[in-house]
Amino acid sequence: MSLHYLKQAGSAVFVDRYITKAHQLIKPWNGEEIEGIGLIGAPLSKSSISHSGASFAPASIRKAFSAFSTYAVEEDIDLKDEIIHDIGDIEMVVTDIVQSQKRIEETMLELFTKNPQFFPITLGGDHSVSASVIKAFAKTKGTIGVIQFDAHHDLRNLEDGGPTNGTPFRSLLEAGAIKGENLIQIGIRNFSNSRYYFEYAKEQHVTVYTMKNVRERNIVSILEESIDKLKKKVDAIYVSVDMDVLDQAFAPGCPAIGPGGMNSQDLFDAVSYLGKESLVKGLDIVEIDPTLDVRDMTSRVAVHVILNFLKGRNI
Repeated sequence: MSLHYLKQAGSAVFVDRYITKAHQLIKPWNGEEIEGIGLIGAPLSKSSISHSGASFAPASIRKAFSAFSTYAVEEDIDLKDEIIHDIGDIEMVVTDIVQSQKRIEETMLELFTKNPQFFPITLGGDHSVSASVIKAFAKTKGTIGVIQFDAHHDLRNLEDGGPTNGTPFRSLLEAGAIKGENLIQIGIRNFSNSRYYFEYAKEQHVTVYTMKNVRERNIVSILEESIDKLKKKVDAIYVSVDMDVLDQAFAPGCPAIGPGGMNSQDLFDAVSYLGKESLVKGLDIVEIDPTLDVRDMTSRVAVHVILNFLKGRNI
């Protein structure tokens, strides 16, 4: 009788010596200066205007990395030598949404200040966390542009409910953190917005690509046009991916699911292209509720967003 086969709890899983799994790229942060990709969770969803368990998404996305390998067969690119520093999750204040949002901004500002080569991949949380991260980003990166993938403008007024997941880009515009002419929204779709906020976007000179534009044009051509426009005016670009930009068939775990959205391959092609762009210096993925998901489908799509972005950086 032997104890040779006894393993630490949770580690007795099948291992193929010739396959590197994506979760092996993630290394705990040791507190030293971060050069390169850093994964950080912002588990806030109490600011959502609809029911949301998006605070559980950072853990769900991390877990989903183990479902995939590091090898992209179509491009013959292996990410096995990439390192993703896992910085951890920002602790929220259970009873204070605004204070939680402030904690996100303060934490990100300190990380950006002390780690000039830090490239953040922030896991929300609802979309309100993006306002906090981007405010810190803008304070350290100069003039910034934002490319937002979303079914919604997220330009709601702040008077009716305060800083919610429907207001991040209104908050940024009113705070002067970004200019409307440097905000590009991709995937805005029918029956998800009001005319008032579409008109507000136009008044602020926001560039809006609707789902009709995405359907009728190649997504890469839209991004080529967007990057060409931004690179003349900004020092850095931040990419915000609200997963409800996807059709509900591809992202059933979003609080605001709906038909008529983008397919997952278009989103992967988009982030892969953006990964090649040196001006892109930050990324977030928001609006996944694992309690509503089916077999972690939406968290798995989120992992593919990250892996395709990293693939683009290696092309």
